[in-house]
Amino acid sequence: MKEILLQIDGKEVKATEGMTVLEAARSADIFIPTLCYHEKLKPYGGCRICTVEVEVRGWTRPVAACLYPVEQDLKVRTRSEKVDRIRKMILELLLAHAPYSIELQNLAQEYGADKDRFEKESSFCILCGLCVRYCAEVKKKHAVGFVKSGAKREISFIPEISSKECWNCKECFPLCGTSYLQAAFVLAESLAFSSASSKNATEK
Repeated sequence: MKEILLQIDGKEVKATEGMTVLEAARSADIFIPTLCYHEKLKPYGGCRICTVEVEVRGWTRPVAACLYPVEQDLKVRTRSEKVDRIRKMILELLLAHAPYSIELQNLAQEYGADKDRFEKESSFCILCGLCVRYCAEVKKKHAVGFVKSGAKREISFIPEISSKECWNCKECFPLCGTSYLQAAFVLAESLAFSSASSKNATEK
């Protein structure tokens, strides 16, 4: 693989063609926060908390580090006024959905985010998709997925599959950055609804 030299926060970093900025930074022990990234999964770019600034031929712009490919002589800044402002806004939006997440609270403290800036719509889910993608890409079970769209989008366990697969697996639960108990609740609710529906159908 072709070796590529880039700069991250002024430090020369060696990477290989095909790596992302996030992977290059991690290889050099440079921290970039993530919420929807997992080394076993395809890059998703859903949370945007890994936003960094890249400079290419004199032009600077914000990009998602988990998606942006490395290139020769690329300059990357993992912290800047603009980057911190973007991360702060993202955290304030996410905290409206998962105000009790320890991971979000720690990041909020780092970036000075106000957990009460936006009206609470506590779903305890930040739609990072880790559970959905892990079940599909690693386990190949597709027992949990996204339903609805837009502001009403949420995750839901598929009763027909989860009733057979999930109780003996639960590998997605610890991946949840807000609370794996929420995943357990949604699973139980899904299965209970499925059982109730089956019972009603039988009684009819």
